[in-house]
Amino acid sequence: MNQPLTSQPTLPRLPAPTHDLEQAKRDLAEHGLCLVADALPPALLARVRDALYRAAAEDRARGWEQKFIGDQEHDNSNQRVWNLLSREPVFIDLVEHPIALELVRHAIGWPALLSNISANITGPGGGEMIMHADQGYMPEPWARTQGINMVWCVNDFTDENGGTRIVPQTHLLNRSPLDSEQGVATVALEAAAGTLVAIDGRIWHRTGNNRTVDQRRAGIFAWYTLPIYLPQENWYLSLNPAVRQFASDTLLDLLGLKAVVFGRVNGASPE
Repeated sequence: MNQPLTSQPTLPRLPAPTHDLEQAKRDLAEHGLCLVADALPPALLARVRDALYRAAAEDRARGWEQKFIGDQEHDNSNQRVWNLLSREPVFIDLVEHPIALELVRHAIGWPALLSNISANITGPGGGEMIMHADQGYMPEPWARTQGINMVWCVNDFTDENGGTRIVPQTHLLNRSPLDSEQGVATVALEAAAGTLVAIDGRIWHRTGNNRTVDQRRAGIFAWYTLPIYLPQENWYLSLNPAVRQFASDTLLDLLGLKAVVFGRVNGASPE
């Protein structure tokens, strides 16, 4: 008697890119992420890409590269570029981008903190990171999302060049999907350069394996959290003073340099 064929479980599809911000909010609730198409117009995308790769080349030339905690120990194909706010003013435009801030307000409310903004450049032949959720350092189970990551696609994200691997809808679990990452099925996030991908902090994911022989793939990650958490980047020490001098009130709020709830000095904002 023939045995029935077994099949792999069908994973939920990732949402399609959209220009409709209300649809993006619905996608974020249902899928734990959303894709906003053409968030960076071509001219701004070109400025961002040029500034990022120039900063990466400078770090490499000066020996300033540092391995990221999420990289595999044996793999040196990723390059992390830190503290983008101090590199070029164009990165401030990403932090304050109206679409990004609207999704931050929708997901976690206001005030919020910018915990970090950095970039990851994945080179050919590797780049795969460990499985994680961006709010994984916060105690489980999570009552709600504690942060949201705004991922700016500097290059096209494809399955072949290591586009982020998503464990779909894990934001609904409020915890790790498994005690071990072995056996966790993932879906490649594929998006055109210039797309903004907002990822709920509870979604489990990892950088994919760049299987190309000649493509670098860069993404910029702006991680916003509730204001009760210590930022990953110590802005008081690392920020270029000119950024603070000319910062908008919104940016001062995001950096914790204008106290809204926490961080007061003798009961008043330290600004």
